[in-house]
Amino acid sequence: MVPSPLTLLLALGAAATALAEPLRFVDCGSIDGSIQEVNVSPCPTQPCLLHKGTSYSINVTFASKIESQGSKARVYGEMLHVDIPFPIPEPDGCKSGIQCPIQKGHSYSYLNKLPVKSEYPSIKLIVKWELVDDQDQMLFCWKIPVQITS
Repeated sequence: MVPSPLTLLLALGAAATALAEPLRFVDCGSIDGSIQEVNVSPCPTQPCLLHKGTSYSINVTFASKIESQGSKARVYGEMLHVDIPFPIPEPDGCKSGIQCPIQKGHSYSYLNKLPVKSEYPSIKLIVKWELVDDQDQMLFCWKIPVQITS
């Protein structure tokens, strides 16, 4: 039996939805905000398999508990409880989907990219992503397990 175009479309829609499932994450010290959801796309299962030479979409929905003129992201690869800085193309949160100034009680969608460079080693580690306010306090901090692969 040949599947109908509608069946194929529904199957593709289900597969695309599966790629954008909210991730299980560990909150690692959100003080001035509360995380509602973390999405890494594509990452259908955990640990997220991050392929070298690929860029991944990051979407964090959070609510702010404070007012802040700006925000800055810091990303680390955590190995053996040591944080190794992980450069991202745009650390300014106000250029990453957040309408600044940040207002107390408002929800925001932070959007960024996580590029995985070809020269990175193939290794399992924890990605730790922080967004700090203009007082260097955590708006959010989350961790997920990843595996960098060829």
